[in-house]
Amino acid sequence: MDNAVNGSTVNQFGQPIGDPMPGWSPRPAPADVTLQGRFCRLEPLDAERHAEDLFAAYSTAHDDRDFTYLFAGPYRDAGEHRSFAEGAARSADPKPYAVVDTAQGKAVGTLSLMRIDPKNGVIEVGGVTFSRLLSRKPASTEAQFLLMQYAFDGLGYRRYEWKCDSLNAPSRTTALRLGFHFEGIFRQAIVYKGRSRDTAWYSVIDKEWPLLKQAFLAWLAPGNFDADGQQVRSLAAIRDSLSAA
Repeated sequence: MDNAVNGSTVNQFGQPIGDPMPGWSPRPAPADVTLQGRFCRLEPLDAERHAEDLFAAYSTAHDDRDFTYLFAGPYRDAGEHRSFAEGAARSADPKPYAVVDTAQGKAVGTLSLMRIDPKNGVIEVGGVTFSRLLSRKPASTEAQFLLMQYAFDGLGYRRYEWKCDSLNAPSRTTALRLGFHFEGIFRQAIVYKGRSRDTAWYSVIDKEWPLLKQAFLAWLAPGNFDADGQQVRSLAAIRDSLSAA
């Protein structure tokens, strides 16, 4: 028999052990779903529908700095990008989704569910390739929310991860802004683009999701934006107020 001592579960030998998981079963794999938001929608990546718009969106940048910390890109031309998109669209892991701007009806970025572990209920968001038409816009936050909501509420995963190059300061800032918890640095974890990478790890777990979801919904509400489309309250401020309530 397992018992609770000082808030921890212990086995018959008096050893502390992890919480029991009655009724746990492996989670489904991500599917070809469309996730609709107010500012954007996520669609399964389709080179025929999305590649041309995506390359045009990426081409609005003045240089290639947005690809420094990504495994793929930059792309020399539309044909090279389309070949990449065709291969990516066939992948089950990573499972890529195009971010389609609702107002324009055009794809302006991509992100993926990856390192998918149905047995343990662990999944990662990665390959975040947001063009200048999407970055720092409400749609960029909504896209992250829609995919996180799909992982937790739609598929029932219990851990949602974010990993990036430890030198990628914007990515690390974004992870914290979205409510991820920093877990540490995996030193010399990866070699990519001919260089070494120390990887920073972040996560959200299922028991944290209800409060984060409430904060996302409050931030995305029409009343949280002024006449110029600027936020009234930051996502972090909303999350802090909910935590204190």
